[in-house]
Amino acid sequence: MKILVCISNVPDTTSKIAFVENNTKFDTTGVQFIIGPYDDYALARAIELKEASAATVTVLNVGLADTEPTIRKALAIGADDAIRVNADPSDSFFVASQIAEHAKGYDLILMGRESIDFNSGVVHAMVGELLGIPSVSPVMKLDIDGTKVTMTKEIEGGKEQVEASLPLVAGCQEPIAEWKIPNMRGIMSARTKPLKVVEPKGVDQIVATKKFELPPAKGAVKMISADNVGELVNLLKTEAKVL
Repeated sequence: MKILVCISNVPDTTSKIAFVENNTKFDTTGVQFIIGPYDDYALARAIELKEASAATVTVLNVGLADTEPTIRKALAIGADDAIRVNADPSDSFFVASQIAEHAKGYDLILMGRESIDFNSGVVHAMVGELLGIPSVSPVMKLDIDGTKVTMTKEIEGGKEQVEASLPLVAGCQEPIAEWKIPNMRGIMSARTKPLKVVEPKGVDQIVATKKFELPPAKGAVKMISADNVGELVNLLKTEAKVL
């Protein structure tokens, strides 16, 4: 079985976010980048499947050269090889198109349910549509028996059991697998594992980012005496507007 794991290169969740060039571009100064947390779950499940069978795992990232440390970490965790599409991931359709171009021939395509920078949560569905194969998300459990895939996916208010046949695209989330941390042997072997750089497929840009905006600063806290319920109710109505 051939597994393709698509990973995003996103700012660490503790990073301080700022924008430059009149709020049209993310400021990467001093920001540490990581594998997208949901992609980490997808990668961990792929490695588990590899260890339980004769599967091979390839990781794919759409990004410029500065994403290669993130890709090498995925190789250190246990992926066999990697592909980097040499392009700035400008929008979801562009990313999905690049993935679909290189995903042909894989039995299982795993990725996170969404990236944590733009949180669009649509790339897996687009890839499935472009390839003409099923796409399921968010997947919390995934087991394979031959060509049959049994999944548990999250729905509003509960869970749903789903079955599909390979090939398949799945958007993953916890608790599909336990995150894996690269060991020293993995880190050393990752240095020599193949990382193929390819140029992007030409795709019309259908989405353009005009401007970024930070959320408004939190206002000052007002302390109300426990005996003054009337003032509290009034402020909730007139200022907080939650009543």
